[in-house]
Order: sequence, then structure tokens, then C-alpha cells
Amino acid sequence: MSPTLKIHPSDNVLVALGDLARGHIQTSDGELYLPKTVPQKHKFLEASLPKSEEVIMYGVPVGTVNEDLPAGTLLTIENTSHYAEPATLKDALYQWEAPEVDKWQDKTFMGYHRADGRVGTANYWLFIPLVFCENRNLKCIEEALVKHLGYYRNNQYEAYVAEQLKTLAFEPPKQERVFENIDGIRFLYHDGGCGGTRQDAETLLRLLAGYVHHPNVAGATVLSLGCQHAQIDWFKEIQSELYPQSEKPIIYVEQQQMLSEEKTIKAAIDQTLNVLPEVNRIERKPAGLDKLIVGLECGGSDGFSGISANPSVGRASDLIIALGGTTILSEFPELNGVEQDIIDRCTTPELAKKFLRIQQAYEWAAKAVGSGFDMNPSPGNIKDGLITDAIKSAGAAQKGGRAPVSDILDYTEPARNAGLNLLCTPGNDVESTTGLAGSGANCILFTTGLGTPTGNPVAPVIKISSNSRLYETMHDIIDINTGTVITGESSIQEVGDAILEMIIEVASGKETKAMQLEQNDFIPWKRGVSL
Repeated sequence: MSPTLKIHPSDNVLVALGDLARGHIQTSDGELYLPKTVPQKHKFLEASLPKSEEVIMYGVPVGTVNEDLPAGTLLTIENTSHYAEPATLKDALYQWEAPEVDKWQDKTFMGYHRADGRVGTANYWLFIPLVFCENRNLKCIEEALVKHLGYYRNNQYEAYVAEQLKTLAFEPPKQERVFENIDGIRFLYHDGGCGGTRQDAETLLRLLAGYVHHPNVAGATVLSLGCQHAQIDWFKEIQSELYPQSEKPIIYVEQQQMLSEEKTIKAAIDQTLNVLPEVNRIERKPAGLDKLIVGLECGGSDGFSGISANPSVGRASDLIIALGGTTILSEFPELNGVEQDIIDRCTTPELAKKFLRIQQAYEWAAKAVGSGFDMNPSPGNIKDGLITDAIKSAGAAQKGGRAPVSDILDYTEPARNAGLNLLCTPGNDVESTTGLAGSGANCILFTTGLGTPTGNPVAPVIKISSNSRLYETMHDIIDINTGTVITGESSIQEVGDAILEMIIEVASGKETKAMQLEQNDFIPWKRGVSL
């Protein structure tokens, strides 16, 4: 097996699949001299480049060199600058050959069918505050309900403390789930609803509406103080606008009408307990794979993410779309440099214009505060060879496969069209996964090369490692290993097929590592500049 990889035939850089020592190496195209050691995952020039010449990777420009560089030179943040090719609107019709999906055509998953036609992969009851003032009340309710309804998971460190302190006779009581068909009670804490702009409050309410009417949610209890920007009536208006066909029980409790904290908390508990027996009657039933709505996310990326994990997810995305399902690709800052490819794949000129408008507005907002998409790569990204945002973006975009773009969604817009959707979210991992679930993703694929311990309160998150070392060392947070693509043990097609099989299992009730660890992260985006 070659120690290097050329991702696209038109690339002028190679990727080191292992640490390469200074000296002569053999590539698939011949011998090449390396003037310095090239660390694993990093990129180096296949041929000499004069100053200001474009660096090509994934078949697109991802940077320019700052000086004349000989062949074999390691690309670094010192000798390479970010560059993204300007995007233009075109009239050409995109052609896509869908993958063969006969083996999955008759497969189903066991999901929860909703009145609006969507199907959940889980069945949760939500508690949400319309304003941060209600967070304490939410915490009191959570502590009271979770244990007594049988959803409490023993913290592994409780047993450790008991073992260390031999004087304690500690044996956590065994809890049985009271409601067999309710997978959990989820509590969404946040710091919004008042004190910010009216636009902040509206964005929050639109996001919360997406969670209340998420296919994995049976209903919700909503706590309000009474004097905040995010009023109950406004929340109801937004729900009617975005989800007019949804028929879910929603309980509203307003503290300033109840006149005391105790009455507020007891009313919320009593009214919820009265509804849960009805919710418990909902059972899992077979559903076609066209009911899958899968979010596509990456976090803590490394130099292999765009070679193994992301293309494998792209394969799974194409399979889901060929089966009539929906996928949602997020993180607009990580599409910087591949805008032209996105535009070319849009099914209508209107979609292409919407994408360009949202993307440009986002970039202008970043520049207005002295930042920009070129500042997106984190120290961890750079250390692992993702030295420009365009390199990172070209690899991140692989998660979207090659299907046409059927819709462009601004933040909090629900996914309504089958096929590949693009959702405007920041590159921040949790803000992005929060947005994916808010737009209706009933399962999320999350690739990582460095290890990112996160999940979501309502959408199962399947964690996928780009390299085998991460899978072996952080197996407690990773579900699938795509490092076998790097070693040549598996193909992208084989791993992508395996990812689809796991999606079906998780959609039918199998717990992911993030679910087992109760990584229920929820961070709303205030639409400020978050890269």
C-alpha cells in the first residue's frame, strides 16, 4: 500500500498516510524527495509551485503558497494562505447517478408514527422553559421525575466512591421504567428568552418549536415566567406557522399566574403525569427508510476526516436519498471554498441564490467583527494538517455525498423536502447539532478525528471516528470506526453501507454511546458570529 494518497486526479498535493521521514519516497506516480519529515495526515506538494500559485485538493483550490516552494514541501500555516474560489451562478443541469439500493428497498425500521406523517426514532416527553428564569424550576422537576419514573442511570462514579469509602453501605436502588414506551423525559436548559434582542427571542422560539414538534417527541410541558420577551402566545403563533399539521399535547404553566414556585412546579408535574399514560400507548411500528431524516455533522476533525469518515457518511447519505429519505448537511462556515460545487448541484436557480445569499451574509457578518471563515480551523485542526478553512471545508463537504441539493434551510427552518438539504448553522459542534435536531433530524451522524464527547437530547447521535487509533483509545464515545479505509482493510462503499445498517438499528431503538453516557447537549445559536 502506498504511504501517500492523492485524493483527486487534478490535485497537486499528497496526503501522508503515516509519518514520512526526510528523503526519497515512492508515490503512485513515481519517486519524490522530501526535504523535511512529513507528519501523518499532513499535506505536501507533488510538484513545485511558484509564489501565489493555487494549492489544489479534492479537485478545488484550497489555498495559495506564500513563496516559491519545491516539490515535497510540507504545507504549513506559514507557507500557505487560505483561498476560496469565488462562486458564480450557472444554468447547467446537474447530473447524478444514484447508487444501487435494491438490498435495502424492502427494509424498515421500528419507529413512532406521528399525525403529520413523520416518524420518530424515539419517543420523548420534553420540558422546556421559554426564559432562563425558569431553569431552576426545571431542575427541581427533573430531579423529582427522572428517578421516580425510572429514567435515572446510576453514575458509574457513585459505585467508585462507595468502594473507596468502605464505611458507606451504598447500593443504588434498582429503578424500573414506569412508562415502557416513553424513552425518556428531556429537559432543555438555555440562557435566552429575555434580555437580548427581539430577534434573539424569535429565533429561540422557532428552535424550541422545532423540538416540541420533532418526530422523536410525543409532547411537551412549557414553563413561562410571564413578563419575558418570549411569550406563550408568540410561541403558539410560531408553532402554527411552522407545524400546522402537528397534533401533540402541549402543557403551558406560567409562574406569575400561579403566584408561587411550589404551585408552578406541582402544576407542571401533575398535568404532565396526567398525559403520560396516553403518550405511553404509542408503540413502535414498521416504517420505510424514506422516513429517515439524518443530520450530517463533524467535530474535532483531523487530517483523515475528509478521506475516511466524511466520504463514508457521504456514501450513506446518497443511499438514504436514493431510498427516498432526507439528509441535512450543516455548518455553513465549513462550506467555504466549495460553494461552486454546492451551487452547481442545486435543483433550482432559486435554491442556488438562497444559498449564496445566506452564505455571503454570514461571511460579511464575520468580517464586520474582525473575523472571517479563514479563521475557522481550530488549533486541533491545524495540528492535524487542516491548515486552511478551504482544506477543512472541502473535506467536511464530503459528508453530503454527491446527491443534488433539494433544499436550502436557514437556521430553525424545518426540513420539508426529501433529498439533500443544507442547513445554515455555525461550525460550533453543539450549536450545529442543536440546529439539526431543531430542523427535524431524527438521527444524526457525527464524524470526528480527535474525539468529541457530545450528543443531543432528542435525536440519537452516532459517533464515527476517522482513524483506528481514536476508536481504540476513546471507544467509550465512538460507535463506528472508519480508520479501516485508511489502512486499506475496507472501502468507503463498505463502511458507508455499514453506517446505513447502524442507522436502521438505532432508528429501531438501539442506544448509541452518546445516549448511554447521557450526552444531552443543547446550545441555541443567537445568530451572532460563531464559527
